[in-house]
Amino acid sequence: MQQKPTYKIEFIALMASLMSIVALSIDALLPALPEIGSALGVIDVKDNQLMITMIFLGLGFGQLIFGPLSDSFGRKPMVYFGFAVFVVASIICVNTDSLEVMIFGRILQGIGLSSPRTIAIAMTRDTYSGDFMAKILSIIVMFFILVPIVAPTFGQLLLDFFDWKAIFNANLIIGLLIVLWFWKRQPETLAPKNRIKFSPAIFITGTKEFLKHKDAMAFTLVSGFITGSFMVYLSTSQQIYQDQYQLGELFPYLFGSTAFSVGFATFTNSRLVIRFGSFNIAFYATVAYAVVSLLYVALFHTGVNPSVYVLVAFFLMQFFAVGFLFGNLRSLAMEPLGHIAGIGAAINGFVSTVMAVPIANYVGGFVKTSVLPLFIGFSIFGVLSLLVFAWLKRRRRTITI
Repeated sequence: MQQKPTYKIEFIALMASLMSIVALSIDALLPALPEIGSALGVIDVKDNQLMITMIFLGLGFGQLIFGPLSDSFGRKPMVYFGFAVFVVASIICVNTDSLEVMIFGRILQGIGLSSPRTIAIAMTRDTYSGDFMAKILSIIVMFFILVPIVAPTFGQLLLDFFDWKAIFNANLIIGLLIVLWFWKRQPETLAPKNRIKFSPAIFITGTKEFLKHKDAMAFTLVSGFITGSFMVYLSTSQQIYQDQYQLGELFPYLFGSTAFSVGFATFTNSRLVIRFGSFNIAFYATVAYAVVSLLYVALFHTGVNPSVYVLVAFFLMQFFAVGFLFGNLRSLAMEPLGHIAGIGAAINGFVSTVMAVPIANYVGGFVKTSVLPLFIGFSIFGVLSLLVFAWLKRRRRTITI
């Protein structure tokens, strides 16, 4: 395991690129949701959100497959297998005229993409530990977040010159290039001596081992709350900007600005985490997350939308806090799980994602004519996250004493 505080830029770029296939498959599709819905005969525009949220369902369940298998067979083979599933799923998506089949294809895409997403985290845990791992994850997320900044514009460009199917095809080509780079340049990080002999029981024993670490479970719970409320924004942003505010052409830029806020926060986190510690930064970021959302609810409790400038300002503050949470929460959850990094990353991702999907679908159903339900959701899950942190702080003081 790497203890010395050094890192390779190519490793970071590769891990970020593996994770970016997921972001590209989600965010590039956002401008095309109305057109896809029309092509599939969707009557209720709210159903278009399912094309975003259901890919996360696949991401959640897929991690339970690829994480444990990577602990037994190595990290790299699982990336190749997962990408093969993604290829099949993409073919299904571009050759259907049914919403139900499209949703199935998106779930299958999520299952396939869960492999590079989970393996990137596991390979990082194989290589680094402690607050330095949080620093590396922050840098990875900083690179990765560039994709949501440009993805909606990229999707809109393909939509202007071709059609919505071109977005799926372009994602496939980009994914193939990344996997080829990964195959050529990235060594296997899990040594044969550290592999766990495969048996069906590995899923049960790995889960039992994960459950022994209460801190890991607590940080996973917070991650689920934050991911769920963030996912509501992902699935409703097109509807908010294009339907509620009638800002269709500006949507990619407005969405990109909030993604930039997350990216800038992750960069700042990478500079501060060694000095202040991932736990302290995550705690104060959670405080900020809850306070900003509660302030919006207090100011605009009538449900009347503020000007787009005020709304974007609140989004920028909200997601600046999120940028300090994603990398730190994952790092804190993974810290005690180095001996089961694959299944640890899988369970962490599974629990947080499966929590997030119903949160997003439920809260998103209320975001019709007002943005207020979105911030009420932020507030509720921000406060719940603070309660978990309060328990963690008390637990840490008890252990210290």
